[in-house]
This record gives sequence, C-alpha cells and structure tokens, in this order.
Amino acid sequence: MKKLLNTIYITTEGAALRKDGENFVAEVDGVEKARVPFHMLASVVTFGAIHISPPLLRACAAAGITIVLLDRVGRFQARVEGPVAGNVLLRRAQYRASDAPDEIVRSLVTGKISNQRAVLMRALRDYGPEFPSDARCAIEAVVERMARIVRRVGLGNDPAEFLRGTEGEAANLYFSVFGHLLRSPDASLRFGGRSRRPPLDPVNALLSFLYTLLTHDCRSASESVGLDPAVGFLHRDRPGRPSLALDLMEELRPVLADRLALSLINRRQLREKDFEFRDGGAVFLNEEGRRTVLEAWQERKREERRHPFIEETAPLGLVPYLQAQLLARHLRGDLDAYPPWFWK
Repeated sequence: MKKLLNTIYITTEGAALRKDGENFVAEVDGVEKARVPFHMLASVVTFGAIHISPPLLRACAAAGITIVLLDRVGRFQARVEGPVAGNVLLRRAQYRASDAPDEIVRSLVTGKISNQRAVLMRALRDYGPEFPSDARCAIEAVVERMARIVRRVGLGNDPAEFLRGTEGEAANLYFSVFGHLLRSPDASLRFGGRSRRPPLDPVNALLSFLYTLLTHDCRSASESVGLDPAVGFLHRDRPGRPSLALDLMEELRPVLADRLALSLINRRQLREKDFEFRDGGAVFLNEEGRRTVLEAWQERKREERRHPFIEETAPLGLVPYLQAQLLARHLRGDLDAYPPWFWK
C-alpha cells in the first residue's frame, strides 16, 4: 500500500525554498523554518509569491515530488512535475471507457449522493433535537428524496447524460439544506447556496479552498497508478481541466471536505476574522484562516477508516489512491465494476 507521505504547505509570502543535500528547506527572512528529507515528501503546495530555487525544482522533478503553485487566495495557477510514468495499455483502456462511460458514471454518482446523504443523516443524528422544527423537517425531506434518487440510479440503466443531470439534482437538494447544519454565532458565516469563481460568502470560500486541496490529491492519485488525470467520465473533457481528478473528488468531498468545513465552523475554529472580504463581493480565506484549515486538513487525512470494499483500515488521506487503484483494476478488467467509497 502506498505510504502516506507529507505534503508541505507554504503560506508565508516571500518565503524561500531551496535544496540542501537530500533535503527540502524552507526559509523566511533567512531563518530556516522547515527541513524535510525528499524521501518523506510527496508534494509542495505554495500560496502567493514564493521563491523556489532551480536546484530544488530539478530535485523535486527527479524525485517525483509535485510542486503546485496557487495564488494568495488559493486559486490554482500552475503545477510543476517531472516525467509522467503513465501505463500506455491502461490509458488506452481509459480512453475507450471514456467513450462509453455509463457504468463508471453510475458508480461515481451513487457514491457521491450516498455520501452527501450520509452527511445529512449524521447531522440529524448528532443535532436533530437542536434543529428548529422547520429545518429538521427540510433536512429529513431531502434525505428521503436523495434515498429515492440513489435507488433510481442503482436500479436503472440510464445513460451518462441523464446520470449527470441526476447528480446535479441531488447536489441542488443537498446544498439547499446545507446551511441548516451551520452553528456559528457569526452572522456572516451563513450559507445561501453554492457560489464559485469567486465565492461570495465565507462558507463558499472555505468549501472552494478545501475542494482545491482535494483535487490536488486526486490528481496525484490518478497519476500514481498510471491514469491520465485529464480524461474523465462524469466530467466532460475540457482543455486544461483535470476531469478524472474531479471525478474521483466527487464521491470523497462530502466527507473529506464538507464535513471538515462544518467542523471548523461549528467548533468556532474559524470566525469572521479569518476571511477577507473584497470589493465586488468576493470572499477568501486570509493567511491565518488558511493556516487553520491546512492544519485541520492534515489532521483529517491521518484519521483512519475501514474501506468497505477492500476491507482494510487506512488513513483518509490514502482513500484517493485506493480509489484510483480500484478504477485502474476495473479498466484492466480485473473488476467487473468500479466500487465507489461509501462513508459509514
């Protein structure tokens, strides 16, 4: 099984990253802040203006360590990596399957909707008596409707195009009651519906930031098993879009991202002061807010869960890699279908 290696997040603008022997070194104003051996490092994610020395770039490329460049608010800019060791036979199978993706899309949609529904059910179980009656009734109604959608998807033989519409219907239902799960005293930490590019409230800013982190992990996972991260099944091909990484993310984000967002807000680890409100309505995490989220993200990835298909316990951070491996096995013909990951 793949070892859960470290991802280093550099959030201090003006930091300098360099190579020292077989070590990654981060400095701020000439003072060393971090030192990690290359063999323990999986990737480096930087925010804003960070200096990266050419020797470090070459060393990371040679060692298979990916460097991801995000702007200061967490929007993707670039990705630096060495030669991609794709399996040509596996990728040919992936390309053929992308032309007739119905069954893989069915598995992805089933996994995503089931996990979204599980998030709502967990909230009802943990806080049901504390919800206002109208909120509780709304969540219960959505849970029931999503159960019907999951049954419809699982029992039908609908084409991918219809399944994409079903996924969108379930997402609209889920986010229509997501705001009821928030328990922050800050008036600004409210959710009025999903908004992106740019996010228009702190909750959307947090969700978008977590989805960016998860997409990075899913892209690395797909490349690690030899798949092409640009060719997906649920998400249509588009130049520059990592469609397969977005596919793998869909079934995982209700648990890895949405649940973490709820915990950070409801435990008051994030408050209004952790966000930057810009002219025009855009909202982003500020530097202190990003640090809080990144620390929680790393902790979340170390939590262990039993995988329902392989029946082994593994850290949540390895789940994208396990799912990429299962998808590769299906494409090679070793599995009759792609088994989604269900949160229990």
